[in-house]
Amino acid sequence: MTPHIDFTNEERELALQLYAQLKDRIAASLQEGDEERIKQHVMTAIEQGQARRDAFGLNPVVTSLQTALLAVDEIGLRRDAVLAIMLHPCVEGGQLTIDEADSEFGTTVGRILHGLHRIEELYADDKAGDNPLQASAAAETPSLSGVQGENFRNLLISLAEDMRVILIMIASRVNLMRQIRDTDNTEARREVSQEAAYLYAPLAHKLGLYKLKSELEDLSLKYLETEAYYHIKEKLNATKAARDAYIEQFIKPINEKLTAAGLKFHMKGRTKSIHSIWQKMKKQKCAFEGVYDLFAIRIIIDCPPEEEKLQCWKVFAIITDMYTSNPKRMRDWLSVPKSNGYESLHITVLGPEKKWVEVQIRTERMDEVAERGVAAHWRYKGVKADTGGMDEWLRGIRQMLENADDGLQAMDELRMELQDEEVYVFTPRGDLMKFPQGATVLDMAYYIHSKVGSACTGARIRSAEGRSQGGSGRIVTFRQQLHSGDQVEILTSTTQRPKQEWLNIVKTSRAKAKIRLALKETQQKEALLVKEMLERKFRNRKIEMEESVMMRTMKKLGYKEASDFYRDLAAESLDVAVVIDKYVELQQGDKAPVGDIRSAEEFVLENSHLSPLASHLSEDVLVIGKDLKGVDYQLAHCCNPIYGDQVFGFVTVSGGIKIHRCDCPNAPEMRRRFGYRIVKAKWSGKGESQYQITLRVIGNDDLGIVNNLTSIISKDEKLLLRSINIDSHDGLFRGNLTVMMSDTARLEALIKKLRTVKGVKQVERI
Repeated sequence: MTPHIDFTNEERELALQLYAQLKDRIAASLQEGDEERIKQHVMTAIEQGQARRDAFGLNPVVTSLQTALLAVDEIGLRRDAVLAIMLHPCVEGGQLTIDEADSEFGTTVGRILHGLHRIEELYADDKAGDNPLQASAAAETPSLSGVQGENFRNLLISLAEDMRVILIMIASRVNLMRQIRDTDNTEARREVSQEAAYLYAPLAHKLGLYKLKSELEDLSLKYLETEAYYHIKEKLNATKAARDAYIEQFIKPINEKLTAAGLKFHMKGRTKSIHSIWQKMKKQKCAFEGVYDLFAIRIIIDCPPEEEKLQCWKVFAIITDMYTSNPKRMRDWLSVPKSNGYESLHITVLGPEKKWVEVQIRTERMDEVAERGVAAHWRYKGVKADTGGMDEWLRGIRQMLENADDGLQAMDELRMELQDEEVYVFTPRGDLMKFPQGATVLDMAYYIHSKVGSACTGARIRSAEGRSQGGSGRIVTFRQQLHSGDQVEILTSTTQRPKQEWLNIVKTSRAKAKIRLALKETQQKEALLVKEMLERKFRNRKIEMEESVMMRTMKKLGYKEASDFYRDLAAESLDVAVVIDKYVELQQGDKAPVGDIRSAEEFVLENSHLSPLASHLSEDVLVIGKDLKGVDYQLAHCCNPIYGDQVFGFVTVSGGIKIHRCDCPNAPEMRRRFGYRIVKAKWSGKGESQYQITLRVIGNDDLGIVNNLTSIISKDEKLLLRSINIDSHDGLFRGNLTVMMSDTARLEALIKKLRTVKGVKQVERI
């Protein structure tokens, strides 16, 4: 290995040119002494052999200068980011520490270097043992195959720490993709291209860096699907003359009309990117000639900020008067900008020769934001200004990553969320919320708050038309997809609990992260309940449970983690009898058996003279009331218990404890199969809540009998009739009455009154 980099004549000349250009761009933002200190660090790194060529043989000094210049010109970064880019090879070579850079150049430079260094470490961990030249720097040649699973997630978390780290990584990847066209290391180029398309292009899109995003996608396609890339490129070159002539024909009358209206503007035609055309060809399953919207016309207005919307809509009116527009293809990001700050008015009109043409209307400021993303916001609003919710988006990334099962799953979810289309909905108070296309009511509920999402049962939705007509809206389930203009009121229930299948309902990564977190908490609660049930079962068998023996039992049954063991017990995929038998076997191998050990079947038979539940219940009693805290319980719908009924608790797989009547039709089967999951229960205090019960009434189909039945209920102020369903046949009627009441005493009194009605043959509780 040579002690320093041997610059070729071309590299030396290029480096001097790049340096001069970079100095000219950022001279105003540099502080006194910056230039001299940077030169000293870079030259020392070169002389000491700490700056080395990467896996593609690229010169790190030239690469850093190219990346820095790209970050300045295309993104708008300045001093701190440029210094971090130039110092990064020195830090990785060990010639400069982050603390020294922090002290010498400021905390911001140190923080950016720390983010870049963390990314470098992740790649180095996965490439440990490789040739040093192949263990390429994060800002040089990271690869998708080299960073899998947990490290891939850590990479994304590191990117989310400081926005400038993301921007530098995007600039670095664009520059790298430009430089590796002729490399002999085709395998490394393939890996770099995969990651560019999979990670950096979507991030560039979200940050509004559309120009860089398109370049990353085009270059990735060029290296990964070379034939498709050059096929489309040749087709575009072959049709360029005809396309230019058509654009000229289309914009000439528009130019005359806008000039006559006194507007200051300029127009340009933009051909769709090769990657975009290729995606359309695949999606529509057509040839190049079948893609009709190959280009768009952009009208850029020069006007004061206060007149931006007015003049954009004025242009819109002029164009739609000249050409027929397609209302389904209109996109108004002028009234409600995209979450990344993109503002523009898109319309598709039918031009000459019956060809559809997309027209984009925007101002000079909007165009710069569209080209340079969040960096343009810094120029117009200041660094601390709201950049289209970017900080909130970055927080959402972190939450999503921390709760995802693995990094690749997290990236898949992130890519799903980075779509062009967004929907805009309103809360009942009129607050505007943005969601990706396909988002559901459940997404909105979790966006509002985790507790709202976990308790969501549906929503009341009023469409724009419904609101204008004064409608009350329609009730929908939480699966309902959101549509722009909807006013959405989330409906909740205290008995609702998140389910695993909810992950397939929501669209946003934020909602998925919160559901996973809620499910983990539920699983932990279930594990504690199952553990208590297991201990109760051991006590019923008069077996002393020892933690050391239980851990051995888990291992013998093939479990490495206690959480997996209790999860399978809760899911009933592991029989508790098998656990007890294995435990006893291991315990007997250590010492004499403890207690009177028998099989579960023998235990139940010998105690069969006891009450039906007594042989399964411990001395613990669950007291049901308003003051019950820390335990999730629900009243079972199969028997609808109310205050005063003899009840018991049943530990469910996912819903905490369900309260059943002792005479519930399902009770015998639960006792037989899952006795260890039954707990004693009783009511506390007085019947203060309202419970729902259903009565079946059978009688003669006499005139007025239904009125007599409902009259008895309505006269009692403490009773509420929820529903009535009567079916008459062959002179008899059979009906179900659903009533809200407080306790069994009031229920018995009601049954007695209903039985006194003339013609009633039978009244029974269901």
